[in-house]
Amino acid sequence: MRGPYDVTLVEGSITTPHDAERIQKVRKESRVLVTIGACATAGGVQALRNLRDVKEFTSIVYARPEYIDTLTTSTAIAAHVKVDYELRGCPVDKRQLLEVLSALLAGRKPAIATHSVCEECKRKGNTCVLVAHGTACLGPVTHGGCGALCPTYHRGCYGCFGPAETTNTAGLEKALLATGKTHEELARLYSTFNVAAPEFDRARQEQLVQIRPKENGRG
Repeated sequence: MRGPYDVTLVEGSITTPHDAERIQKVRKESRVLVTIGACATAGGVQALRNLRDVKEFTSIVYARPEYIDTLTTSTAIAAHVKVDYELRGCPVDKRQLLEVLSALLAGRKPAIATHSVCEECKRKGNTCVLVAHGTACLGPVTHGGCGALCPTYHRGCYGCFGPAETTNTAGLEKALLATGKTHEELARLYSTFNVAAPEFDRARQEQLVQIRPKENGRG
């Protein structure tokens, strides 16, 4: 790439040596670097590879795995270079993207939401799917910005916008367990779009700790 550029938008995670090398060049040529989407901001669904042996995966999927040049992990752009703004989501919200671009053009600080999805549900007058129906929902611990899309259609939040600014996963898990959900179900709930986000990864591991003693016959 040839720059310099005023604003560079980057999507996708770092999964290959070429990615890791290229993002360094992108950073050097960009005055402002904005990462967009769950892959760029947290490693994405492909970060599930971080939990297992990548060589095993490639040997199962590809006829000639020796030709596959990949890293053992899928990581966010911010793990490799300085990022100026992050737009989360899978997909991102177009209103947030327009806000960032217009703010940069006007020379002001972008106004990006810091509240949780629960606040967006309240604003829309949605009935809480967790309280009313016992539906597994990550809304209380997920960064807002989607407009509470899934709960509006009576589905639980999948956490595609990543962890909120402040998360109380322990409180949410207590509420979910009270509805009959299992620790295994909770671990799976965190293992989607933002499985590698530190807050969700820690919460997932805490649930697995609760499962393992029972599997070993000690619980």
